[in-house]
Amino acid sequence: MFGRKIKNDGQPIKAERGTVDYSFLVLVLIILTIGLVMMFSASYAYAYYYFDNSFHFITRQLFFAVIGVAAMLVVSFADYHWLRKFIPVLLAATFVLLVVVLFMPEINYVHRWINLGFITFQPSEIAKFTIVLTYAHLISVNYSKMKTFKYGILPFGVVLGPIVMLLVLEPHLSATVLICAIGFIMMYVGGTSLKWFVPVGIVVLAFLAYAATNEEIIAYASTRLAYWRDPFLDPQGAGYQTIQSLYAISSGGLLGLGIGQSRQKYLYLPEPQNDFVFAVVCEELGFVGAVFIILLFALLIWRGFAIALKARDRFGSMLAMGLTIQVGLQVILNIAVVTKILPNTGISMPFFSYGGTALLMLLAQMGVILSVSRQSSLPKE
Repeated sequence: MFGRKIKNDGQPIKAERGTVDYSFLVLVLIILTIGLVMMFSASYAYAYYYFDNSFHFITRQLFFAVIGVAAMLVVSFADYHWLRKFIPVLLAATFVLLVVVLFMPEINYVHRWINLGFITFQPSEIAKFTIVLTYAHLISVNYSKMKTFKYGILPFGVVLGPIVMLLVLEPHLSATVLICAIGFIMMYVGGTSLKWFVPVGIVVLAFLAYAATNEEIIAYASTRLAYWRDPFLDPQGAGYQTIQSLYAISSGGLLGLGIGQSRQKYLYLPEPQNDFVFAVVCEELGFVGAVFIILLFALLIWRGFAIALKARDRFGSMLAMGLTIQVGLQVILNIAVVTKILPNTGISMPFFSYGGTALLMLLAQMGVILSVSRQSSLPKE
């Protein structure tokens, strides 16, 4: 598991650890620190009003951040090949949890969260990692045959199809789009021929046609689209959050109002600690601060791809690439939603949005990327 080697006489010798990519590690820690500061700034007014404790959200987030950083470092020392053993278990757990969540009580008219009393989480977070890990494995073992339908399309569709259907039933359209995008990009990079994406597109269109006959899905999607195009159709209801987000961004100007000085977080912007935390970032840090944070994420993604390209094997390369793609797409989609480029789909900002279990899992995934970088630093045998 930790790269232990065995002498000819059967006695273990000291394992070579390798060196992690310190630039990637430092970028993760910098972004995490800024994210915690901004999440606290965005949340304390809301927390004080609803929970009579300004530190309600930040104490929980800090707790999971500390555990997450520890998990990231531990995972970075592990041999990432060990993860292959858990693929069947992880697939089974993902399917079960995605079914179970459909029977959970609705929150804001959707079934996305499983509440165990002491902890609440979204199975879609597990589904993202499941897809990345499974696809990395399939691509690595079938790389020479990825141009064929049998190996380049079929097994990926068998895994992705049921997950997408269950996500649509929640409904969780943002997670559906994100997971499909991650999967298709990994397949293309892994060697799947472009010609096979045509029948895949036909299947997707057929599924969308089916969805178009489902009244609940139609109502849900059409409402989101209508209030995206013109949030002032319902300024005190469905369009309220988008309007307040735009007010926050515009009032930030070039240099921002200063950390802690946001006005929209004072019960104007609903739940500012969650998906719309970047609006508070723009208000308090301004255009310059927002661009700086985007550049930090761009550097993180660049280092993630660099690690993927230097990996010792194809499994490590696809694993690091898939996890990096996940972070990159989430950042792009979240900023697009906050700035009204895309409809409000409920997608979180990595390292910034409140969510302890999501942060813990994200940091553990960063540990996997660090593990790939550590292994690639070892001398080739």
